[in-house]
Amino acid sequence: MDFERYGRFILEETAALLAIDSPSGMTQAAAEHVMARFEALGCRCERTRKDGVIVHMGGEDRENGILLEAHMDTLGGMVAQIKPNGRLRITNIGGLRAQNVETENCRVITRAGKRVEGTAQLINASVHVNDKYDETPRTFETIEIVLDEPVHHAQDVKALGIGVGDYVCFDPRVRITPGGYIKSRFLDDKLSVGILLGYAKYLQDERITPRRAVYAHITAYEEVGHGGAASVPQGVTEALSIDMGCVGEGLTCDERQVSICAKDRGGPYSYETTKGLIAAAERMGANYAVDVYPFYSSDVDVTLRAGHDIRHGLIGAGVYASHGYERSHVDGAVATLKVLAGYID
Repeated sequence: MDFERYGRFILEETAALLAIDSPSGMTQAAAEHVMARFEALGCRCERTRKDGVIVHMGGEDRENGILLEAHMDTLGGMVAQIKPNGRLRITNIGGLRAQNVETENCRVITRAGKRVEGTAQLINASVHVNDKYDETPRTFETIEIVLDEPVHHAQDVKALGIGVGDYVCFDPRVRITPGGYIKSRFLDDKLSVGILLGYAKYLQDERITPRRAVYAHITAYEEVGHGGAASVPQGVTEALSIDMGCVGEGLTCDERQVSICAKDRGGPYSYETTKGLIAAAERMGANYAVDVYPFYSSDVDVTLRAGHDIRHGLIGAGVYASHGYERSHVDGAVATLKVLAGYID
């Protein structure tokens, strides 16, 4: 089976989803897009009350179903204060770091749907003026949003329709290189949604009905800790989180591999599931690594903590520079697809 032919499809679907702003809690547009794309591949979809998407991907044994969890929500910001000088102080949504957004372009989305462009900058950001530039800690008290509008007072900002609680979305800066690398913010976890779309296309193209009922839950609150807490379909006995694979010092995975996580800070994943994922990787010829993630938790961790009695596992394409400007590769995405196909089918 030539799984490599799905690589370009996965990257294109990922790029299309990355173009839609979807920080945790503001995922309605992303959910509509995800539903439309899965339905175009022959899947039945339904929305959850939390704006997640449940995808029914077919399968025979409904008493031994498997749930694939990936999240479409991302990091972001929210207006916490309109300063007297017309600048904005923001609070982070999820694990957004001030150090990673300095000088990045962004947009404020008002409650009325208006988009106002801006940039995240250090307070007094001109090096020729500020001799403490290098010494200033980068926090959300020292990084502010400078709006691309002629505003000088708080009232000028309010006149634009901007208020406390409005979302601040950062440019993903998507780039796909000729060599197959994809660089962007928020590959965590929109790349995994692209991989699940690739799996749906594979089932459609090959006219495969899996032996087990297969569902996907595209969650909307993973980055703030409760994405996978609910909405497990009846009959599911196992869940796999399809999320970014960690790449960094002390780990063995790189961006061209699928990472199989044996343990994260929530504890070990199911031994039998992890062993089965490794066997599937070897059977399918997928380039893989097994790692322990020191500072990580996933949707499926939350599913278990919510009380669901299921086995659980975690895989994902290797992603470098997590929660910053991230990088992965088409080979890692295809390797993840191979493991999914081999494990489920």
